[in-house]
Amino acid sequence: MPKMKTKSGAKKRFKLSGTGKVIMAQANKRHGMIKRTNKQIRNQRGTSVMAEPDAVVVRKYFLPNG
Repeated sequence: MPKMKTKSGAKKRFKLSGTGKVIMAQANKRHGMIKRTNKQIRNQRGTSVMAEPDAVVVRKYFLPNG
């Protein structure tokens, strides 16, 4: 069997932490910031840890070598 390749789209979007958690950028920050509250913009800075049920899928299918 050939080796499993990492999905190139996932390479750009996700990163694995040292303990194996999936790190991702915050959602809903691309455009339309004028509508959002300052609190929401402030809380969505940086990155966040993906929920575990979703992270299992990402690690298994998209980042097999991660």
